[in-house]
Amino acid sequence: MSTPSFGFHHIALKCADFEKSIAFYQAIGLRLYARWRADPTRQIALLSLPAGGMMELFSDGGDAFPEEGKYVHFAMKSDDVEGYYARAVAAGGTPLTPPKTVDLDSSPVKLRLHLAFVKGPDGEQLEFIESREL
Repeated sequence: MSTPSFGFHHIALKCADFEKSIAFYQAIGLRLYARWRADPTRQIALLSLPAGGMMELFSDGGDAFPEEGKYVHFAMKSDDVEGYYARAVAAGGTPLTPPKTVDLDSSPVKLRLHLAFVKGPDGEQLEFIESREL
């Protein structure tokens, strides 16, 4: 008997400005995979990341977002952290943590992380990360 497939598919975000969010994520390298109207007032878009996984955007974000259940950040793996950080800032993202390398005193595996953080159009935190075992 084979093990069922199990892995990351997507993260979903509500957007205050749906078109601005789509443009931002396309500018940093995501591709518009599908777009549809859920009802007369709500649109949804599914964007794919080049290395797998997706981001789903909802048009009904408004200006207020609930604090409970809010995710901490969305991390995207990359071997070009500086490049994606620069693309995100150029596309209107707010710089949070410029690219840096951190060696973790982790166990059982020691890790070296190369990472950077920006805020997206709705204040969502995005991390660009490359992780290596030491």
